[in-house]
Amino acid sequence: MKKKLAACLLILIIFGAAGWFWFMRAPSHPGVLTLHGNIDVRQISIAFNATGRLLELPVEEGDHVKAGQHLGKLDIEDLLNQAAQAKAQELTQQQTALRLHNGSRPEEITETKARLASAELSAQHADRELARRKALAANSQGSISEHDVDEARNDAATAHAKVDELRATARLTVIGPRQEDIAGADAQVKASQAQLALLTYRISQGELRAPSDGIVRSRLQEPGDMVSPSKPVLALALTRPKWARIYVQEADLGKIRPGMSAQVSTDSYPGHPVSGRIGYISSVAEFTPKPVETEELRTSLVYEVRVIVDDGADQLRLGQPVTVQVNTSP
Repeated sequence: MKKKLAACLLILIIFGAAGWFWFMRAPSHPGVLTLHGNIDVRQISIAFNATGRLLELPVEEGDHVKAGQHLGKLDIEDLLNQAAQAKAQELTQQQTALRLHNGSRPEEITETKARLASAELSAQHADRELARRKALAANSQGSISEHDVDEARNDAATAHAKVDELRATARLTVIGPRQEDIAGADAQVKASQAQLALLTYRISQGELRAPSDGIVRSRLQEPGDMVSPSKPVLALALTRPKWARIYVQEADLGKIRPGMSAQVSTDSYPGHPVSGRIGYISSVAEFTPKPVETEELRTSLVYEVRVIVDDGADQLRLGQPVTVQVNTSP
């Protein structure tokens, strides 16, 4: 009797399970295509664009970050010192170039002309002394030697040479610096500015900022570690775009098209579906991936479809199983 009762219960359980299975397979509403898949997001690994020692990393796993938010900082004390030195050099070069552009000051021109006038008077005095000695040598019959005349002649020549030198100096003072010197000074200013700009850029690379909104998945380095562009510091999951990756059988492929609206439900929030739209339909068939829960054989050919969702409440998580319903009614 007990064996018959157990057999009856087993039969009832089998039929109940079969009924539930077929009930779940049947569409809940006519014209609604029910599909299954998982939530997918883009992920990025963030690294500094510089090499140095990690000074701070203020975010933790699970933190929501906004685009442009400060995520980390390198020790850049040496770069700051180099930038200060480069700034001082730039100021020095700028003053040199400004002096050349402005040319000689009026006071410098006046001073040079005064020195020239003094030299001309000295030359005139030397000429008179030379003429006097020549006259004495011709009339005094030996009262003045030929040596004295030669000495006066040399003094006059030296005085006239000094006049020529100061006259050329005065002319150059009035003309001002050469264009080549001015161009060279301008080039040195540009070189100093380029060096300062490079150091400023390297200093900016010592700060890590979020490229877009996202969630910190993991900290890959810690303060005190040496980091470089090839060593990511954080792994970030982007919150937008977010989509459900589903797979559609060939028989249902003609029922959907890009832009169609869809409802994405999860076991966590069964009564609060998230709105979405079909954004991508693969043009290549593939075998159903093992992680995808499907009601057909694993070897069935399917097409990947992405349903872009608007998850403003941030209900959906990476890899979360979802049920997608697409209204295929015309």
